[in-house]
Formats: sequence, C-alpha cells, structure tokens
Amino acid sequence: MAARKTPAKSNTSKEELLGYYRDMLLIRRFEEKAGQLYGMGLIGGFCHLYIGQEAVVVGIEAATKEGDKRITSYRDHGHMLACGMDAKGVMAELTGREGGYSKGKGGSMHMFSKEKHFYGGHGIVGAQVPLGAGLAFADKYLGNDNVSFTYFGDGAANQGQVYETYNMAQLWNLPIVFVIENNGYAMGTSVKRSTKSPSLWERGAAYGIKGEAVDGMDVLAVKAAAEKAIAACRAGDGPYILEMTTYRYRGHSMSDPAKYRTREEVQKMRDEKDAIEHVRDLLVEGGHANDDDLKAIDKEIKAIVNESAEFAKTSPEPALSELWTDIYA
Repeated sequence: MAARKTPAKSNTSKEELLGYYRDMLLIRRFEEKAGQLYGMGLIGGFCHLYIGQEAVVVGIEAATKEGDKRITSYRDHGHMLACGMDAKGVMAELTGREGGYSKGKGGSMHMFSKEKHFYGGHGIVGAQVPLGAGLAFADKYLGNDNVSFTYFGDGAANQGQVYETYNMAQLWNLPIVFVIENNGYAMGTSVKRSTKSPSLWERGAAYGIKGEAVDGMDVLAVKAAAEKAIAACRAGDGPYILEMTTYRYRGHSMSDPAKYRTREEVQKMRDEKDAIEHVRDLLVEGGHANDDDLKAIDKEIKAIVNESAEFAKTSPEPALSELWTDIYA
C-alpha cells in the first residue's frame, strides 16, 4: 500500500480546515447511508453517489457568496449538502417521502431549493449546461454581481449543447463558471477512450473562454481556483472553465459493478489522494486537532446522517392529490 505524501504546511486557519473536514465528511457519510438505504430497497430508481469527489463542491462553495447559483447533473447529493440544504430533506426526497425537497416526487436526480439557489439535479446528460447559462443571463440582465456554477462531467463534455452554450456565454460575457468534474469515467467509458483532447477545459479556447485544470482532490486548490474564476466573473470578465481532476470510488450508479477498472486502481486513489484524509493530515500535522477531536466530529456527523435516515423512514409518502401539484397544466 503506497503512503500519502506528507502535506505541505498550510496557511489556512484551523477553523477553515475543520469546516472543510466536517463538510466533506458529511457528504461521504450521507452517501454511505444512502447506499445502505438503496440496498434495503428504501430508495428506488437511479442513485449516483458522490463518494471520492467531495473536495470539488466543498472547495467551490467555500468561495461563494449569498445569491450565487448552482446547477448540476444527477450526481447531485454532495452539491445539495455543500450549499446548505438540510440532510433530512435530501434523504426524505431520496426515499420518495413528503418531507423531501420535491415532496417525494423528484427522487435522487430531481430536487431543488430556491432558498439555497440550487436549481437541480438533472437526469439528461448535459441538459443542465444551457440552463446554467440562463441563470447567469438572468443575473447579468438584473445587473447584480452574482455568479452561476454549472457542473457537468467528462462524459457530458462531449455533448453538442455544451459548445453551443460556450459560444453564447462568451458572446454575452455571462457570469458563469463551468465546472467539469472529470472523474475519469463516463459511466464505464474511460476518458482515454472517449476523447482525443489532452484536456477538456482547453476546448473553451475556441470561443475565447479562459480556464484551467485543478487538482479536484485538494479542497484548498479547488477553493483558490474558484476564487480566481469568481473574481473574473464578478469583474465582468466571464465566463470561466474549471476542469476538476477527481475520482469516484463507487460505480457510476448503484446498479454499476464497475468491472471496467481494477480494485487496485481504486485503492491506490484512496491511499494516495483521498480528499478527506488530506485535510485530516493538515489538521494533525498543523497541531490543530488530534485523533480524539476528529473521532468526535465523525460521531457528530454520523448522528446527523442517522437522524436524516430516521426522518426519511418516518416521513409519510405523498398523498395521491400531490400527483396534480407542481406540474404544467
């Protein structure tokens, strides 16, 4: 088993590091619990877990302000928790219960929170990208300095609507950050077999869009890149592309046995690049926390997640009359 590199000294405060640790751990423990509930038959339909990619959303959310918006694809539970949506409401939606964010009718892929400026969860690959540009267009039209974050994966990066959106976003100078969560596999297809481009963010150059590649397993690197992208957008110099090199430990969805990669490959990433362990190392090496402190945080997070699961199990199923609410007439 390869050892992780000793982290370099960090200038980040103890409070910030503990916040990142807590937020990433909440996502991971929540997703582990969602996987359990799926196995028990309490979650139906599709369920795509975010385990391994936690640093991307936590790092980006650390750089945002109130009013900024986010929209993503179906691997979305992490994004919901990172922007402050309540774990109970998210879990209840996963189980199709009345207490969920979409009253139990949206499930894993389609829940929203206007209060937290979270505009979904979208099941069609790449469909959220032009919608994200629409959110950014609205902010530009209203004359505020809000920024929209539009997340999509390496698979969606080959969809035509992404490039139509790049063109419009640059043409209209929209305050949008395109976040490509490149986890190496579009479902079961390795990025090496799906694209000849050496990088995905550089495709924006054809439209004059600036961008960069970022270590998506390092929450501090993600935050720094997000701050740079946000500053450009708020200054009227958007859009911007951030390609996050990240990795998911589980299959594409709960129904994917992930036979297209070796166990050794996954274990190597866990041992050498795990985002949560990286921050844990920074906390311990910096003298900010010891094992007992971190165990106490884990216990606290597990209690929040268990409470969300109990709430989901006890929340009633939607009434039949809900079939006719929140739909187009």
